[in-house]
Formats: sequence, structure tokens, C-alpha cells
Amino acid sequence: MGLLGGKTAVITGGAQGIGLAIAKRFVTEGARVVLGDLDEDALDVAVKELGGAGVTRGLRCDVTEAEEMAALLAGALDAFGALDIMVNNAGITRDATMRNMTEEQFDQVIAVHLKGCWLGTKQASLIMRERGGGSIVNISSLSGKVGMIGQTNYSAAKAGIVGLSKAAAKEVAHAGVRVNAVQPGLIRTAMTEAMPQKAWDQKMSEIPMGRAGEPDEVAKVVLFYASDLSSYMTGTVAEVTGGRLI
Repeated sequence: MGLLGGKTAVITGGAQGIGLAIAKRFVTEGARVVLGDLDEDALDVAVKELGGAGVTRGLRCDVTEAEEMAALLAGALDAFGALDIMVNNAGITRDATMRNMTEEQFDQVIAVHLKGCWLGTKQASLIMRERGGGSIVNISSLSGKVGMIGQTNYSAAKAGIVGLSKAAAKEVAHAGVRVNAVQPGLIRTAMTEAMPQKAWDQKMSEIPMGRAGEPDEVAKVVLFYASDLSSYMTGTVAEVTGGRLI
């Protein structure tokens, strides 16, 4: 059955990158997965790659809109009759130095990361508490721990996700709902591999393990939080960084 046998999970930003890696790991461990993403073409490809409609569904979702988040969660209930795990992973970047960053760039990143995470945490927890429990995993970032140049918007949002997760964990623990956060560091994805070589080399120099992480290495930590292996953990933050900036 696997660690997630019989469980249903929703993953935002699930059609690519770390979100898709989480979905693959969950399906391998027996879960049925509903992916939310703005890229409908990528959703179609991901659903086929994960095994089709018997184990996964893909729904377009703008995580900044409460109605669309509600429809995504309802889609999981309609398709598989349950909501046991929620992974708030959707995100964007709009990097610029604070001097050059526009108000729109700041608002966009805060909306997707922080408001989107809040909507997902709130709405999923309301369903889970009525069903007797569940696990919510929110994807933060090392940028939310230390702050990165050119990311006053992203660092603020990712730090906010940690505070949100801790506060929410206290509110819903009595109902059997756990809320934890994961902070990835430099993970090898299409987005990070597109950065200038100088920037990549500088980040690599900060990693004691001497390499970038792989998306599945984040997915395995999310699996830990999603499963009963972490049954007595809530309000915690796991760094998946290779020791970078400890």
C-alpha cells in the first residue's frame, strides 16, 4: 500500500518542478493526487505521466482566488471522496533589487506565495477538521530564513509562510490537523539551471555537501510530513539545503 495508501492529496503548482516531483513520490507511495496549476497543457502531460485519471486529476487553479482554491479542493472530494493531504507549493518569482522592484512585482509574489498558502491552509483545514484530521505541508524557502538580494518580495513571502504555518498549527492541532513547512535550498530545476553561471557558482560555494539538491529530495521530506511517520510533529520547519547557510 505504501506510506500513503488510500490517501488523497492536493498539490498546488503540481504540474512541474518540485510540485510534480512531490506528486510522483506520493503516487509511488499509494496516494491519489489532484494537481492544481495555471498551465493546463502541463497539467495534461503530468496527469498522463502519473498514471491517468485512476490515480490523478489536474485542475486549473489560480491560488490567489478563494473560489478557485475551493473548486480545487472540491475536485478532490468529487474525484476521490477525500482530502487527507494538502501541499501548498505554487509560486512565482519577480526578482529585482528593492530600488528597482515595482509595487506590482511585490504584490504579485506576496499574493501567489503568501495569500495562496493562506487560502490553501484555511480551506483545507476546514475540510480536514470535519473529517477527523489531515496533514498540510507548506513550501517555504531558504530565502525566507536568511533573505536574498533581489528578493525582498520572495523572501518576505517565504518567511511569512513559516509564521503562517506555525500559527495555523496551533489553531488546528486539537482537530487532528497538522501543519508543517519545508524550506528547500538550491534545487536543480529548469528555473534554477537557467540562472547565470556566476550566480550558480556563488550559491554552490555556500553548500557544505558540495552539490545542488534534486526535486525528489524535497519530495521525500514532504512525504515524511504527509505520512504518519511524522504523526507527532506540527508547526515545524525542515531545511532541505545540503547544509547551506546553517
